[in-house]
Amino acid sequence: MKKKYRDLIQDLTDEQLIRSLYFTQIFLILCSFFLGIFLFDNYSAFFMLFRWNDPNILLVGGTAGLAVFFLDLILMRILPDKYYDDGGLNSRLFQGKSILQVAFIAAIVSISEEILFRGIIQTHLGLVISSLIFAFVHYRYLFNWFLFINVIGLSFLIGYIYLQTENILVTIFMHFLIDFLLGCVIKNKAKKHTE
Repeated sequence: MKKKYRDLIQDLTDEQLIRSLYFTQIFLILCSFFLGIFLFDNYSAFFMLFRWNDPNILLVGGTAGLAVFFLDLILMRILPDKYYDDGGLNSRLFQGKSILQVAFIAAIVSISEEILFRGIIQTHLGLVISSLIFAFVHYRYLFNWFLFINVIGLSFLIGYIYLQTENILVTIFMHFLIDFLLGCVIKNKAKKHTE
């Protein structure tokens, strides 16, 4: 199954890959919208999840995001490459992109995923269910036990931070920071391999 997945990734053009990513994120936003209509009493109940003047956005979200990023960097250096093998998707996704494009991808992913998994699912079904669904939605990690455990642990951490801060902007910023910084690392690593 892992080989078929890797072959599928390799068969996609860069344009198809990025289009697929955007399509998936739009789908998650639409799911959030329709689930939100049924699960929240009104729009203001949903918008209360966003507290813009909260210092925890930078303090907690930023600190946790940087901690996860640096832990990942350390693990990438000491563990064999196969532990971080996702079938080549992340490398293909970020290679050849500008810093602005990496930031845009990270923003789209962090906003859509956090609104659905923390703002909608966790708010109504709890931390465990939202974290497990989050992990299983990251399908490509199911083929690598280390990445799967990694994404489950990360999901529980982000969910716990959301539980403590009650502010979706904290987890959006944390998720963005992790994806953006790791995207830059992957982009630079891919650039070195092509030189």
